[in-house]
Amino acid sequence: MDEIVLTAETGRSTGTRPSRRSRTAGKIPAVLYGLQQEPVTVSVDWPELRRAITTEAGLNAIIHLEVGGERHMSIVKEIQRHPVRRDVLHVDFVRIDPDQDVTVDVSIVMVGEAKEVTDNDGMVDQNLFTLSINAAPDNIPTEIEVDISALTIGDSVRVGDLVLPDRVTTDVDPDEAVAVGMITRSTLEAMAAEEAAEEAALAAEFGVEGEDGESAAGADEASDEDSGDTDSE
Repeated sequence: MDEIVLTAETGRSTGTRPSRRSRTAGKIPAVLYGLQQEPVTVSVDWPELRRAITTEAGLNAIIHLEVGGERHMSIVKEIQRHPVRRDVLHVDFVRIDPDQDVTVDVSIVMVGEAKEVTDNDGMVDQNLFTLSINAAPDNIPTEIEVDISALTIGDSVRVGDLVLPDRVTTDVDPDEAVAVGMITRSTLEAMAAEEAAEEAALAAEFGVEGEDGESAAGADEASDEDSGDTDSE
């Protein structure tokens, strides 16, 4: 992958109005911090930033931020967006050491077909969409795959079942469910309706119990017996 270099300008004024003017001019306010160095307030060109974070690596792309002629290896720690327009308002860059692991969130992608689940009118519910991992900056995976081929109804694939790349670890609880095979609501409703129909059919065939617990068939037999006693008298 080609090295991503992003030029950052220093000397921007802080505050709401200057930041708004900066964004209007196509510059995104940002800050660079980390590695026990002083934070630096900068601004970056939005088209260049967009190109940097829309590569295959996404937000985990290693960006060499050039500030005053000096390059800093960094990653995007946070992007603040407008709650309605979703415009980028501010970006946090964090410096990283090429010889130290970094902790980032990586997307989890389901692969394979859970045939036994679908054959039983079920569905696969993905509970975890990203995984926090620890990896060297040059070894960050673009995604983590989870194979759901062997999944069955009531079964789950957990974090401990994931196959992580070499030298990649996670501190997430290994028992946390990633994907679960489950029966859909419509299937449950259909099963309940079928069960109710079977009960109704049985009730019609053998008689329905009355309020006193005596079946309709039993009540008819008792009525016949009473009629017989009256006739004998």
